[in-house]
Amino acid sequence: MKTDAFALRHLGPRENDLPKMLQTIGVETLDQLIYETVPDNILLHKGLKLDEPMTEYEYANHIRVLGRTNKVFKSYIGLGYNPTIVPPAIQRNIFENPGWYTAYTPYQAEIAQGRLEAILNFQTMVIELTGMEIANASLLDESTAAAEAMALLFDVRTRDQKKNNVCKFFVSEEILPQTLSVLQTRSTPIGVELVVGNHETFDFSNEFFGAILQYPGKYGQVNDYTSFIAKANENEIKVAVAADILSLVKLTPPGEMGADVVVGTTQRFGIPMGYGGPHAAYFATKEEYKRSMPGRIIGVTIDTNGNRALRMALQTREQHIKREKATSNICTAQVLLSVMAGMFAVYHGPKGLRYIADKVHSSAVTLADALNKLGVYQTNTSFFDTIVVKADAKKVKAIAEKHEINFFYIDDETISISLNETTLFKDLNEIIAVFAEAVGKEKFEVNEYALENNFPMHLNRKSEFLQHEVFNSYHSETSMMRYIKKLERKDLSLNHSMISLGSCTMKLNAAAEMLPLSMPYWNTIHPFAPLDQVQGYTGMLKKLEQQLNEITGFAATTLQPNSGAQGEYAGLMAIRAYHIANGNSHRNVCLIPASAHGTNPASAAMAGMQIIVTKTMENGNIDVEDLRAKAIENKDNLSCLMVTYPSTHGVFESAIKEITQIIHDNGGLVYMDGANMNAQVGLTNPATIGADVCHLNLHKTFAIPHGGGGPGVGPICVNEKLAPFLPSNPLVKVGGEQAITAISGAPYGSALVCLISYGYICMLGAEGLKSATQHAILNANYMKARLEEHYPILYSGEMGRAAHEMILDCRSFKAKGIEVTDIAKRLMDYGFHAPTVSFPVAGTLMVEPTESEDLAELDRFCDAMISIRKEIEAATIEEPNNVLKNAPHTLAMVTADTWSFPYSREKAAYPLEYVSENKFWPTVRRVDETYGDRNLVCSCAPIEAYM
Repeated sequence: MKTDAFALRHLGPRENDLPKMLQTIGVETLDQLIYETVPDNILLHKGLKLDEPMTEYEYANHIRVLGRTNKVFKSYIGLGYNPTIVPPAIQRNIFENPGWYTAYTPYQAEIAQGRLEAILNFQTMVIELTGMEIANASLLDESTAAAEAMALLFDVRTRDQKKNNVCKFFVSEEILPQTLSVLQTRSTPIGVELVVGNHETFDFSNEFFGAILQYPGKYGQVNDYTSFIAKANENEIKVAVAADILSLVKLTPPGEMGADVVVGTTQRFGIPMGYGGPHAAYFATKEEYKRSMPGRIIGVTIDTNGNRALRMALQTREQHIKREKATSNICTAQVLLSVMAGMFAVYHGPKGLRYIADKVHSSAVTLADALNKLGVYQTNTSFFDTIVVKADAKKVKAIAEKHEINFFYIDDETISISLNETTLFKDLNEIIAVFAEAVGKEKFEVNEYALENNFPMHLNRKSEFLQHEVFNSYHSETSMMRYIKKLERKDLSLNHSMISLGSCTMKLNAAAEMLPLSMPYWNTIHPFAPLDQVQGYTGMLKKLEQQLNEITGFAATTLQPNSGAQGEYAGLMAIRAYHIANGNSHRNVCLIPASAHGTNPASAAMAGMQIIVTKTMENGNIDVEDLRAKAIENKDNLSCLMVTYPSTHGVFESAIKEITQIIHDNGGLVYMDGANMNAQVGLTNPATIGADVCHLNLHKTFAIPHGGGGPGVGPICVNEKLAPFLPSNPLVKVGGEQAITAISGAPYGSALVCLISYGYICMLGAEGLKSATQHAILNANYMKARLEEHYPILYSGEMGRAAHEMILDCRSFKAKGIEVTDIAKRLMDYGFHAPTVSFPVAGTLMVEPTESEDLAELDRFCDAMISIRKEIEAATIEEPNNVLKNAPHTLAMVTADTWSFPYSREKAAYPLEYVSENKFWPTVRRVDETYGDRNLVCSCAPIEAYM
C-alpha cells in the first residue's frame, strides 16, 4: 500500500470494503458496475493525459517553489483591490477552519444558526455603512454587483417607462474599468443601452431609467452626488452608487444622499487580494425593492417555541424558482468571505474602523503634501485614499519597480497611488524616495501624519454606525476566538458528518489543497499587477486550464466566471457571440428540458434568449421525440440546447449522443451543465457526448469547499468553434481573438481558490481522478442497494443503476401526515444534514454521497434513513405529536423539567447507538418561515433592544 498516495487519503472506501459493497450492489467487480451504469458508446477508451500524481509532500514543495516565482511588490494600484491585514484570529479560526469552510448553503436553518448570525452581522454592517434599508448576504464581486444593480433598476422602472421602452442607463466615466466591461456584457442581451459620460454634464432626459456613479471615482476623486441624485429622482431616474466601503466610515454614505442602490466590495475588510478573488461584494437597496433584489437575504424569525431564530428569507425570490422570469441567475453568495468581512467589523468595532480609515486617509494627505513639496503635484481636488500626480510615468515606473513598488499608470504623465491599511511611514518614505529620484531632487522623510481632511466638511460623515452590541463586545483575541467558536458549534459541517446533497457534491476539501491559500506568495497579489510579476499565477492557471481541457475533451478554458451560474451565462454568451459572428444573430431559441436546474432558464433569459421547454418522460429522461420536434420547428432560429449530464435525475441517458446530434443538425450548439461532472471525470466527457461548451463547478467536482454558500468557481470549457469568444478583461489581456467583454471583474475571477482544484488534479492524476469517479458511483449504488427496500428510488439507468446520486421518493408518506421536510429535520437528530429536498421533484430527497465518504459513514447514514422509515411507519395522520413532526429536538427540550411528548427523551435525542458517541445539537427548534417573511428583519436588532 502506497501510504503517501493522495488518492488513498481522498477516497473513502478502503480496498477491503469493496467485496462487501459490490456484493450488496449485486456485481462482481467495480468495472462491471461502471459498465452497467455508463452507456458503452460514450466511455473513453484512452486514459487522461495528465502528469504523474504528486504526493501531498511533493505538492507542498511544488506549490511553494511555484509561489516564489510571483513577485510580492508593495501594491498601490487600487482600482477596487487593496492590500489588507487579515486579523490572525479570523485567519486561523475562520479562513483556515474546516468548521467554517466546509459547511453548505444554510437551507437547513436549524443546523446553520452560527453562520446565519455571522451573515446577519455582515448585512447589518453593510446597511449601516451605506445608509440603506436592506442588504443581501453578499454577491460575487463589485463589477457583477453593479450589473445586478443595473438589472434591478431596469426591472423596477415605472409603468410609463416600461410602456415607452425607456432603456438608457447612464454610466459615469469615473466607474472602474472592469465594472464598465461587465456592464457592457450584461446590458445588451436584456435590451439596456449604456451611455458613458461625465456626471456633471448629464442632461437627465426622460430617455434614461437609471444611472450608476463611483464613490470615490476610479482614480480617487470624491464627488458630492447629492444634487445629482436629487435631480435624477425628480426625473424618475433611479441611481446606483458603487462605493468603497472603508471610505464610508469617513464620508457621507450614498443612502443619505438619496441613492436607490449601493454596491461595492468588502475585500479591504480583512480579505486577501488573492489575484482578484474570491471577495464578498455587497448589495444594499431600499426596502421597496426587496422582491427584485438579487441573491440571498438572511432574516430574523422565530422557532416553534417562539424563540428568535435565523434563516434565509424570502425564499421565493431564489432564481431557481423564478426560472425564465428571473432578472438574475445568482445562486451563490460569497459566504465565507462575507463572514470574514463581517467579523473584521466585529473585531475592530466602530472605533477600530474609524482608526483604520483615519490612518488610510491621513497617509494619503501626508503623501500628497510631501509630493507637492517635490514639485510632483497632486490633481484630485478631494480624495479619501487615492491621489493622482503628474510625473514622467516611464521614469517613475522603472525606479518604483526597482524598489518593488507598483503604482497605476493612467497615461505617460499621470500616476494614481492608492494607499491602504498596511501603509506605514516607512512605505510613505519609500514612495517619496522614488519620486525624489525621478525628479532629481533630494529625498526627505515624513514621521507624522497631516491632520486635515482632504474632502469638503459637508461630506464628513455625521451619522453613527455599528452601535449594536455584537460590534462592541469582542475586541480582545480571547473574546473573539470564543465568539467565533460559539457560532461554529451551532453549524453542522463536513468535519462532523457526511453532507449528502444531490447535485452539490460535498466531497473532501483536503488540507493539502487548502494550505497554499494562506501563503503570501499567492494571497497578496493584485489582479492588475504586471505580468512579469505573476509568473507563478500564470503558470498555475494556464496549467489548470490545460488540465480541464484534457478532462472535458475541449480546446480552451476560461477561469473567469466566479460561480456556476456565471459559468452558465458565460457559456451562453459565447454561443450568442458565435452565432452573431456567423451572421446568425436571429438564432436566439434555447431549448431546456423540464428537469433542468432552475438557473439554466434564468441564465438563458439574461442572455436574451427565447426559452422553449422540452418534455421529460416518466422515467426522468429527456423526451427525445418532443425535443426533435421542437428543434425542427425552430431550426431557423435555434441557438442551443442546455442539458445536464448525467441528468438532473442522476441517470446516464443512453440517447445523449442522438440528442446532441439533433441540435447540431438543426443549426444549434449544445451547452452542457457541469453540475454532475463528478460522475464523468475519466470515464467520459462533454466533448464525447457531443457538447460544444460546458461549465464546471470547481466548488463541486474539483474540491473547492462550499464555504457555507460560496465561494464558487464556474469556468467554461469550449471547443474550437467557441474558443475565439472567451471573455476578456480591459486591463489584462485574456480571452479569445474575438473575445466578448468581461463576465466578472478580475481577469481570472476567483484565482486564489483555483489553487485548490489545481492541487486536487495534480495530486490525484489521471488514474486517481478516474478512481474518484468510479468510487462516487460505487458509493451511490451501495446506498441505493441498502435503501431501495425502504424507499422507492425514483429513477435509475437502463440496467437499474444510479449514476453518482439517486432520488428517494417520499411522496407516499403524506398518507401518514409526514412531509419530506419532516424527514429532513429528523435527520438532524441523527447528526446529518438532509440531502437535497424537493429538487428536482417535489416531495423527494436527492442523495449524493461522493467518493470521499467511507463505508462506516455510508452505513451510519443508511441506518439513520432506515430508522426514520420505521418512525414513519409508526406515525398516524390523526396524531401529529410524533418524533418526526417535532424534529429537530434541541438540548433545551431534552433537558427541560417537563416532557410532554408521547415518546422518550432518548428516542428524541439518541435514536441510534452511534449518535451518543458524537451528538450534534441543533440550537433552535423548527423555524417559522412564514412569520419571518411577514415580519422581514434582516439586520441586527437596533440598539434600543439592548437597553
